[in-house]
Amino acid sequence: MRRKLAAGNWKMNGLRSALSEVEILAAAHPAPKAEVVLCPPATLVRSMARVCADNCITIGAQDCHQNQSGAHTGDISAEMLADAGAEYVIVGHSERRETYGETDEMVRRKATAAWAAGLRAIVCIGESGEERHAANTLDIIGGQLAASVPDAATGENLVIAYEPIWAIGTGLTPTLGDIGEVHDFIRARLERRFGNGVGRSVRLLYGGSMNPGNATEIIRVPNVDGGLVGGASLKAADFSKIIAALNG
Repeated sequence: MRRKLAAGNWKMNGLRSALSEVEILAAAHPAPKAEVVLCPPATLVRSMARVCADNCITIGAQDCHQNQSGAHTGDISAEMLADAGAEYVIVGHSERRETYGETDEMVRRKATAAWAAGLRAIVCIGESGEERHAANTLDIIGGQLAASVPDAATGENLVIAYEPIWAIGTGLTPTLGDIGEVHDFIRARLERRFGNGVGRSVRLLYGGSMNPGNATEIIRVPNVDGGLVGGASLKAADFSKIIAALNG
């Protein structure tokens, strides 16, 4: 049985004053059925890890460099994130792919670096609006999945987040049928590549504008094991409702 996962991506939001929201969230869910992960900006990883040391919330990061160390000004390695208290890291988010030109190969190397540092990788894949309109969604998803996920994947070190790019931050969402089609496709590809054991154990998150109003119906879709949540994870009141939906 795959444990549901609520992963909050704060993106470039949050100062130390925002840690009070984390304390409120933890108090509201002292023992949730779903796993709760918050991925704040790198400046807050250490502070948030300290706040969450004795509660149910696990800390993640939003990106890592593919190398362990070196002349990479402004970058942060997976080992550094683990040292700061992170246990997860998001790699391949569409904003990184689009804004910084990250390729599937770069994402694959970042996931490998994350595993070497003892982090779990949340690998993001998803199609653009143009690709959706051209009916190329499954081709795009299949290609990204094959090229972005390293061969050493297991249900313990890998989470896949499907994020239709055109739905992120727009308030738009695919139909439940569309979400189900993509998640079923990803599950089948994972089982074919890694075998039924691993393929069935990897958690699949939906990551396109999940919010308190639609979380309950989305989580009922087969092969949706949780959500990668953006703006709705910034406020405890909003994210708490999504966690409650995953708790069932």
